[in-house]
Amino acid sequence: MIIELDPLMTWVIVAGALVVLGAAFLLGRRMGARRVLARVRRYAHPANLEDTEVDDAARYRAALIVNPTKTDVRRLASTAEAICRFEGWNPPLVLETALEDSGEGATIRALDEGVDVVIAAGGDGTIRAVASALAGTSTPMGIVPLGTGNLLARNIDLVLDKTEWALRIALWGRNREIDVGTAKTAEDGESHIFTVMTGLGFDAAVMADTSDELKSRLGWLAYVEAGSRKLAGKPSQVKVTFDDDYRISARVRSVLGGNCGRLQGGIQLLPQAVIDDGMLDVLIVSPKNLGQWLGVLASIAGRRASRGLHTNIRKCQKVVIEAGEDLNIQLDGDPLGQSSYLEMEVRPSALTVRVPTVEQRKQIRAEAWPV
Repeated sequence: MIIELDPLMTWVIVAGALVVLGAAFLLGRRMGARRVLARVRRYAHPANLEDTEVDDAARYRAALIVNPTKTDVRRLASTAEAICRFEGWNPPLVLETALEDSGEGATIRALDEGVDVVIAAGGDGTIRAVASALAGTSTPMGIVPLGTGNLLARNIDLVLDKTEWALRIALWGRNREIDVGTAKTAEDGESHIFTVMTGLGFDAAVMADTSDELKSRLGWLAYVEAGSRKLAGKPSQVKVTFDDDYRISARVRSVLGGNCGRLQGGIQLLPQAVIDDGMLDVLIVSPKNLGQWLGVLASIAGRRASRGLHTNIRKCQKVVIEAGEDLNIQLDGDPLGQSSYLEMEVRPSALTVRVPTVEQRKQIRAEAWPV
């Protein structure tokens, strides 16, 4: 069927369209581009509407778990509340960590409150504690990196020095499922979650011997200073069993299992490690003297640790290290005491983290390089 319009009706339709376009243009000039984009975002997420249109219970809510030794909690909470208000979210639930609770208990409380995302604001220890409570759940974790190493943040390409962007990514970033590792220091012992690396021997001794005061002054270079004092130690005899199948016996300085491999300063300690491949990369370091340490450092600097001098890397899902003596153990950079036994196993896709979307990356780059 063909509908014919007389000339008068055609002009009425054209005039109406021009009025609508003009109103939209004036509205944009009046409100500003930022407010227009905010309005569009609200329509894109129908649960986040104006106060008069929806009950607060229908809005999204975040929990912010903050390590008070790393930042001014009031200032960070105020920033988070402002960003949540602008994005159409309810005010965040703000909880502080403490000596008796490094973040796991606070996260469990946040989950009981039914929040939509839990944001860990602190160093790798705080992030690991929050991840321990979130692993195996569907609730995503956002990260505001405030520590010395910020290793998980580096390995999932988060911004390290832009708190407001870290909060925005936590609210509207892309969900990414990553593996976590579990570690036990006795066959029937408690299982600990780690997100980056766990090690026995030299690396753990360095972590245990690094001064907190020096870390606050020098940052990650404090680990270099502590490491230089540990190079001359003696190797230890260990048995390493991979996936209950393949076993080796060797004299080593360190055995390290990693879920991902990027360290500070752009160093790739485990160049083939992938954070969501369902595997652990196990690095065995076995130099006998200071000269051989130079070969180890050259291998790592050249990103050839998997086949470098006095190093060896093997992929597996589970590894058990049995030493002839008690050795230091570290968990994501935190000392875990000493033991002659360390068991590590991977839990594939156990944790959901918020990472930047393509559009967010573009906006971050645009702010860094304004035209």
